[in-house]
Amino acid sequence: MTPRPPARTPEESPVMSTQQLPVVVIGAGPVGLAAAAHLVERDIEPLVLEAGPAAGTAVRAWSHVRLFSPWSEVTDPAAEKLLAPTGWTEPDAAAYPSGGDWAEQYLQPLAEVLGDRVRFGATVTGVARAGRDRVVDADREAQPYVVHVRYVDGREERVTARAVVDASGTWSVPGPAGGSGLPALGEKAAADRITYRVPDLGDPAVRARYAGKRTAVLGSGASAFTALAHLADLAGTDDGAGTKALWLLRRGISDSTFGGGEADQLPARGALGLAAKAAVDGGHAEAVTGFRTDSVEQAADGGLVLVSEDGQRLQPVDEMIVLTGLRPDLSFLSEIRLRLDERLQAPAELAPLIDPNVHSCGTVYPHGHRELSHPDQGIYLVGMKSYGRAPTFLALTGYEQVRSVAAALAGDLPSADRVELTLPETGVCSGTGLPATPAAEQPPEGGCCGS
Repeated sequence: MTPRPPARTPEESPVMSTQQLPVVVIGAGPVGLAAAAHLVERDIEPLVLEAGPAAGTAVRAWSHVRLFSPWSEVTDPAAEKLLAPTGWTEPDAAAYPSGGDWAEQYLQPLAEVLGDRVRFGATVTGVARAGRDRVVDADREAQPYVVHVRYVDGREERVTARAVVDASGTWSVPGPAGGSGLPALGEKAAADRITYRVPDLGDPAVRARYAGKRTAVLGSGASAFTALAHLADLAGTDDGAGTKALWLLRRGISDSTFGGGEADQLPARGALGLAAKAAVDGGHAEAVTGFRTDSVEQAADGGLVLVSEDGQRLQPVDEMIVLTGLRPDLSFLSEIRLRLDERLQAPAELAPLIDPNVHSCGTVYPHGHRELSHPDQGIYLVGMKSYGRAPTFLALTGYEQVRSVAAALAGDLPSADRVELTLPETGVCSGTGLPATPAAEQPPEGGCCGS
């Protein structure tokens, strides 16, 4: 465990003592560990707090899914520098990793080289200014942050920090089935028949759950494309005969519904949209447009009946896969003064740059510490969490965010303000890719990072 900093004496100035404290990084995912690497490079001590048992816990939850980014675009330069002296073997830059590959071949070695700077089983339950709730103005900026932590063994700790970088992501808060943004009536009662993740059909137990069944897929992003493609593949096998997907869309189908297709600058991402389109064209998935779910009812035969806000009732389904996006958990930041966009729950200065109604991943303007700042200075929401409810986040974007933030915390504002990033355009950028394929079958190039 990272040793506690020495107690402050009366002669020490608040500024000097605060600078000696670590920077707490919440989350040991790709962006959180990259943040730690950039802080180490700047001679700033990080303390990474990860609620899960291993590096990339959220990534491991979709380990069966392949990214539609090659290795060259999912590793961070500062992290690579830390790994190089350990004998780490850099993966083939042109190959496309699965979530499991990403976690095992990159994130876990990176956490290991960071050593005691990373704590697992450490859930952050609250962040505040020392001795100041969000109402108090007096001497607020001079106070360090206090981070309340609960460990898996029940212990609690209060960590004092000079700054906080929240890279906890959005994986823990999936969107509900309800068209209003709230759970549909009956959704919680049907929880044993609903999953909010792309199912791993390579797992025999999971495969049996969907094989030969009628499954409703809710969502219009790349995760929904992935689920449709997986179910269509299952329908083409002997044990999956009769498998059928009912794809529920809140909007209609247009030329952009399936992304950029063959025109996409990211071939793997374009292929994902084409696979979903093939599932519909091949009759393995039936699209129902303009459907906003209001309730989920139990049918007499044991199936689930979905009812729309306008009263439309669908034929019963056996299972539901709800992939309606992810949301940030802001509950443990209730005592921090954040400036968030009222729609996206993203930093107010960043929100106009990432609005999914306007931007694809390739048209997001490069941004850094200034767009990520808040009224309480020294706290940053980075990575997927910085995008709030926007689905267009890329790993490359997160790596550039934390490079800028680390430079700002080091006082190197010229470097922090020099934010440069070129992203591929066309199509959608959220979600995940298709299952791993042999290298010879993989697209020759790509760029968007999923999930």
